[in-house]
Amino acid sequence: MKRDFLAETDFSKKEIIETFKLARKLKKKVKKGEKHHLLRGKVLGMIFQKPSNRTRVSFEVGMYQLGGHAIYLGPAEIGLGTRESVADVARVLARFTNGIMARVFGHDLVEGLAQWAPVPVINGLSDLLHPCQILGDLLTIIEHKGTFEGVRIAYVGDGNNIVNSFINVAGILPLDLRVACPKGYEPNAEILAAARAKAVSKIEVMRDPVEAVNGADVIYTDTWASMGQEAEAEARRKVFKRYQVNSKLLEHAARDYIFMHCLPAHRGEEVTDEVMDGPHSVVFDEAENRLHIQKAIMVKLMA
Repeated sequence: MKRDFLAETDFSKKEIIETFKLARKLKKKVKKGEKHHLLRGKVLGMIFQKPSNRTRVSFEVGMYQLGGHAIYLGPAEIGLGTRESVADVARVLARFTNGIMARVFGHDLVEGLAQWAPVPVINGLSDLLHPCQILGDLLTIIEHKGTFEGVRIAYVGDGNNIVNSFINVAGILPLDLRVACPKGYEPNAEILAAARAKAVSKIEVMRDPVEAVNGADVIYTDTWASMGQEAEAEARRKVFKRYQVNSKLLEHAARDYIFMHCLPAHRGEEVTDEVMDGPHSVVFDEAENRLHIQKAIMVKLMA
């Protein structure tokens, strides 16, 4: 039976831990120059509605390193749900490929692809969730802190897909998660309620960024206006002004904190250059780990 990875909740706690272990194993092999062609002869179809740097390169390089091949399909080639129905795209690509990755706007699009495709579908990003990113982030936290348990994570900014994914994971793995966001920019209420109902983690949503960052081991932020929200950018800058991650805010963090950002960063808005390029920043380790965690996910689903 085929498996999809559309949300963090598609994997059990045991499967997520296994994915971390496999990602670290594959990463070591790359560093040693060892070949690990676990997907030899396999093909991944990659659907993009949104522009991409890390997502495209990490999946394409990942398939190459695993001995397979990836095909980029941009908006002009597909026209997902406009030029051609989601159901037809899913069924056609499944005849040619062994798996589909989609980076889209609406989460319903990846759900539709998974419904109609008899091959695994991976959510490379949707407006609701960013599951590959968040597993890569947790892998980075494990590398720098030794574990995710007992590590206090503070997210400051917009309650977007990154936050929703962190909250989803907090319903599976024991996290200490604080989210500081302005009124009206909170994370998805249904996802939050579902995660809290599982009583696995401590999840707090608050207004004050200082309160969130106080004593935190991991400080995380993201752009204030995501792709598709460009028309709101100026208004959001005013709303989020006090949520900038800067050296003054980080005076309240734990002494050995690490700073994370999923990128791309709008330097001078949600984060300053001093923080992005400072000694506590692990943003480029985090970016690299997208490659390793996604390879592990593809092996679990496609091998």
